[in-house]
Amino acid sequence: MNTDNQQPTKVRHLILGLVCFLSMITYLDRAAFPNAQVQIQQSFGFTDISQMAWAMAAFNLAYALFEIPTGYLGDVFGPKTTLIRIVIWWSAFTAISGLAGLAFGTWFTFGFGMLIVVRFLFGIGEAGAYPNITRALHNWLPVTERGFAQGLVWTSARIMGGLTPLLWLIFVIKLEISWRIVFFFFGAVGLLWCFAFARIFKNNPNEHPAVNDAEKELILKDKVGETEQAHAHIPWGKLFASRNMVFLCAMYFCLNFGWYFNLNYLPAIMSEQFQVKAEDWLGALYKGGPLLLGAFGCFIGGFATDWFLRQGKSRTWARRTPAVFGNIACGLCYFSALYFLNQKDAMFFAISIAFAGFCNDLTMGATWATCQDIGQKHAAIVSGTMNMIGNLGGFVVTILTGKILEWSKTNFRIENAIDNSTKLIGNELAAAQLDGYQFNLVMFGLVYMVGAALWLGIDANKPLLQEES
Repeated sequence: MNTDNQQPTKVRHLILGLVCFLSMITYLDRAAFPNAQVQIQQSFGFTDISQMAWAMAAFNLAYALFEIPTGYLGDVFGPKTTLIRIVIWWSAFTAISGLAGLAFGTWFTFGFGMLIVVRFLFGIGEAGAYPNITRALHNWLPVTERGFAQGLVWTSARIMGGLTPLLWLIFVIKLEISWRIVFFFFGAVGLLWCFAFARIFKNNPNEHPAVNDAEKELILKDKVGETEQAHAHIPWGKLFASRNMVFLCAMYFCLNFGWYFNLNYLPAIMSEQFQVKAEDWLGALYKGGPLLLGAFGCFIGGFATDWFLRQGKSRTWARRTPAVFGNIACGLCYFSALYFLNQKDAMFFAISIAFAGFCNDLTMGATWATCQDIGQKHAAIVSGTMNMIGNLGGFVVTILTGKILEWSKTNFRIENAIDNSTKLIGNELAAAQLDGYQFNLVMFGLVYMVGAALWLGIDANKPLLQEES
């Protein structure tokens, strides 16, 4: 059929909107837990954020371990059923998290150990969301729109993650709605999304009755060798032996290593070191700053990588340029945050961390577009593998940061002859954990420099399974 005079339909933009909304829900549910840490700690009777490390890290571990299996399912069976299963599962465990600390008569108490189990199961549920979003976008968007679309997906996530402290302040502090009810409400939002997604989404444009031939032609342009559906036989050996894959995974480990501090520990450091109160509007803005500025970083970085591509740069340098710059700039932001921490300047510390979030997220569009470039019909598996290693970085840093803070407190006790049985509160706790936070900020800055160097080994022009293309 001749499509020269036919205007392409815009169904692909509706699909992009659906997955962007999904991305927002993932971060709404993910960011709710660290913002609820005060209420959760009160329900268990402890006050130290480092005691929450295992509950926070349980999510990262499960999220990492189940990325490849759910990416595999998306490539083989299509993203539609896989994403619906994922969202129903994690929405259920979001709601269940609201039961933490409750006693049900004399026969059952939702203890801290149970909370760790529930957070692990929540992580299993969220695993595979972004690999399957990547697979859906791979099926639905032309090559020249990949970076912008991935940037928009992550922009949506960061906006909602950044707004979650504000929503928590409004619902829980100002309106005095029980934090447990808020968790149930957040879980219900995911179920509503599943209903809309099931009715609208198709695994590829050929299955959707509203897509005309001109839009199909636009989507398939420049996708030689990329349009096949993956099958049950996956060449795992070739994937894991690929130099591209090794560098991509190592880079994403570094990228997540510093970023998870913003999600898991920033609320605590603002409270402990700068006495920013939970009911303070400015405090909510400080805590959400890295994600809110990160939203702009995702958008700009995604636009930039596609712009470089349209200007004639190779895919390799179109992806590499914003990513290398973002990693280096992010490392410098963490070093500046260290200075303002020592100066006890809450505003400029928060600004430095917020710009670290912005620079981190300049890389996101390029990173996930590279998964499509080199993964092609195995895009979900490639992005799932990358995200698995990246979230292992999140798991390691969440535990490691807590251990470093414990080490810092131990040294403080020894230097000040304070007994282990004595609880540290207020200014004592801030002084005890200061060295630990300083050490962590230096470590994050250095790891980002390593991430920048690793990008020089990633070639987006080279598919992992080149002989199949």
